Amino acid sequence: MSESSAAAAVASAAGAGGWRRATGIAGAAIGVVAAGAAATVAIERMTVGRNIRRKARLALDAVGPYGTLRGTPGTAYADDGTELYYEVDDIDPEADADLGPRRRRLFGRKAPAPVTVVFSHGYCLSQDSWHFQRAALRGVVRTVHWDQRSHGRSGRGVDQLEDTVPLTIDQLGRDLKAVLDAAVPEGPIVLVGHSMGGMTVMALAAQYPELIRERVVATAFVGTSSGRLGEVNFGLPVAGVNAVRRVLPGVLKALGQRAELVEKGRRATADLFAGIIKRYSFAGRDIDPAVARFAERMIESTPIDVVAEFYPAFTDHDKTEALPLFAGMPVLVLAGLQDLVTPSEHSEAIAGLLPEAELVLVPDAGHLVMLEHPEVVTDRLADLLTRAGAVPAGTTVGTYGSTSSTAQPG
Repeated sequence: MSESSAAAAVASAAGAGGWRRATGIAGAAIGVVAAGAAATVAIERMTVGRNIRRKARLALDAVGPYGTLRGTPGTAYADDGTELYYEVDDIDPEADADLGPRRRRLFGRKAPAPVTVVFSHGYCLSQDSWHFQRAALRGVVRTVHWDQRSHGRSGRGVDQLEDTVPLTIDQLGRDLKAVLDAAVPEGPIVLVGHSMGGMTVMALAAQYPELIRERVVATAFVGTSSGRLGEVNFGLPVAGVNAVRRVLPGVLKALGQRAELVEKGRRATADLFAGIIKRYSFAGRDIDPAVARFAERMIESTPIDVVAEFYPAFTDHDKTEALPLFAGMPVLVLAGLQDLVTPSEHSEAIAGLLPEAELVLVPDAGHLVMLEHPEVVTDRLADLLTRAGAVPAGTTVGTYGSTSSTAQPG
């Protein structure tokens, strides 16, 4: 079934009043992806009532502290007029008196160099996905966290919403440039990008190479890819992944056109989607339930039409030629070894083109490595800031957190 025929099948079923048939078609398209997660959910249903699980989710929503950090808000405007929301955490001159021994040892001095660290998040996430790293850096070095267009608190993409212009990774690179112009008009910059955010950083470099050469002093690519995403198998057998590739774009497009009904369906099948999200976000079985629910909430909050709008852009993404622009500066390339979305081989390929980069592969980590093993990511980012001159040499911490020793430098 082609993309167009998949879209037509769903649209036809829905148009004829058979929305249940339409969702059945969609379910068949994603069923092969969800198989492992669905099996887990089915087992849970034998032992735990749906009402109890719903109450558990509400309890986690109420008490989970994740995603609650807020900074000074600002708005940048993309070249098509899209409002891009960002927050700034400035250096706190009084912070040193309140820092515990761990943070004082990690960051070292009262007045870090005037570097701004800019965090770009991934697909279906928001700036809050950097919660742990933001908490560690808060008040000690200037940071900017922003929501990509149509995500988080940013506005819907004007070109996509009003003129149905296809979303491209190049557009995201221009969006990042608008945020930098508004939030970091001068001074050195450290760029940090996870997944789609890393691709955004590459797109920025491809379009504004002079900015990279003149102002960027270090870069971190976390769980991302410079291209060939169309070859990712998502942990599926060949037959299954081929089926998904054929029908998923069309199905997503069709579902995006019936967003209100689909959102109701997502709520009704929350258990199934929670299983899928956990499978493709984390590798370990002992992930904190509150962290897993936090990730689930971010992904759930991304409207289905936005999911459909962004998905085709990843197949077209190829910024391999932009990577040499990052040569000659400190670069961190970090990935979870069990990442099914952007496999660690893609990070190894990036590091292969930047031989002086630090390559860190984290065992028992999936796509959301910064949430699953935050201590590893924070530790390596701290070291990157040291190498960039934001903190003095010799202040990184090898024993920070409980699992830092599991990281394997490449």
